[in-house]
Amino acid sequence: MDGVDFDIKPGEIVCIIGRSGAGKSTFLRCINRLVYSDEGSITFEGSEISNKMKPKQLMETRSKIGFIFQHFNLVYRQTVFQNVLHGRLGYMSTLDGVLGRFCEDDKRKAYDIIETLGLEEQLYQRATDLSGGQKQRVAIARALIQEPTLLLCDEPISSLDPVTSRTIMDLIVSQSMERGIACLINLHQVDFAMEYATRIVGMKDGKFVFNGSTSMLSEETIAKIYEEDP
Repeated sequence: MDGVDFDIKPGEIVCIIGRSGAGKSTFLRCINRLVYSDEGSITFEGSEISNKMKPKQLMETRSKIGFIFQHFNLVYRQTVFQNVLHGRLGYMSTLDGVLGRFCEDDKRKAYDIIETLGLEEQLYQRATDLSGGQKQRVAIARALIQEPTLLLCDEPISSLDPVTSRTIMDLIVSQSMERGIACLINLHQVDFAMEYATRIVGMKDGKFVFNGSTSMLSEETIAKIYEEDP
């Protein structure tokens, strides 16, 4: 990435569009340090997310940043309930986390979120037996139970059919806005970005070439974002 200057506020839904390889996933993964940047700085809630952060500091920061992956990133041998509870691990001691000693309050939160997302009938079903849309709803629930202030979504609908994709986008956007969460979503589907975003960022060759409202995004600009280099 080169010359990326960006900010996001609580309740904003920002969609990042661009060709494969433009740097969209790298950008998201730099924010929560799944990828370490060589230069520049990232400030989250007034504190810098540094490459030199100690593991405990990084865990505390990540606990406030939810991440929804393209391929769900679930523990498939475990149940929906167990997978959602994993979102509370950042708030627990290592020993309690390893032993799965979740408090009753966390269990109530997990059930409430599972019910909100329409998964109560799958509560004790193993993740491996779920449909793609159900798996992504579990991933959303796991992120929400973290009580994050920032939600990062890396191509959350790329492996889903159009109807399920709309259901997932509805859930991500409605829950983010209802809870006042700043939400960054990488998308290939420009039409979905235009429909759901409060702001769109166009990325090409590691640079932001557009950053504005949906009404400002012209067909000509879209063509430039997706055109191949000569």
